[in-house]
Amino acid sequence: MLDLFKAVGLGLVIILPLANPLTTVALFLGLAGDMSLAERRQQARAASLNVFIIMMVAWYAGQVVMNTFGISIPGLRIAGGLIVAFIGFRMLFPQPAKPAVDEDVAEGKENKKATPNIAFVPLAMPSTAGPGTIAMIISSAATVKTGVTFPEWVVWLAPPLVCALVALILWGCLNSSGAVMRLVGKGGIEAISRLMGFLLVCMGVQFIINGILEIISHYPQI
Repeated sequence: MLDLFKAVGLGLVIILPLANPLTTVALFLGLAGDMSLAERRQQARAASLNVFIIMMVAWYAGQVVMNTFGISIPGLRIAGGLIVAFIGFRMLFPQPAKPAVDEDVAEGKENKKATPNIAFVPLAMPSTAGPGTIAMIISSAATVKTGVTFPEWVVWLAPPLVCALVALILWGCLNSSGAVMRLVGKGGIEAISRLMGFLLVCMGVQFIINGILEIISHYPQI
């Protein structure tokens, strides 16, 4: 049992700094400012579940999927950087809201605005389970297969527990964001959204730079 606690603790120490749930909370604050409490909770649950599924797929089938489609780790980093930068630009320069006039409004019926689904993109991927997290999980899975000091039952049980704990921590952090929203108000949320958009653009560009540098380091003759 002590080996299981050691393995889970080691997994959390490796994954949590890369997943960084606090960064996802800041992004959530910028994107969910107009959502109701029930909608934010629903998005938090869905994002946590998506993170768990992504991490589990990366652990058990990540290398197989990447080999099947010919995807490299640098390619994964560059693709993730493009997605992050695109989302950052949209947050930094939001389009002005246009009043929608349709037949339902003309007939006096209530027209409820559809809630955007941000649980998978960008909260789960690439914010929490981003290129760095996925690359670390895939490399850790490959290392485990070559030989570890933990018993076999610990190797099988620890990864799902680590993924579940990361998802649970993310869920708790996202649910606590409501108090921050009430504290800073609508103006504060808009300011956080702009600031987070700028940071996301910077993060996306850095992801792309890291991917290019990794390609250069592996293929110096190019």
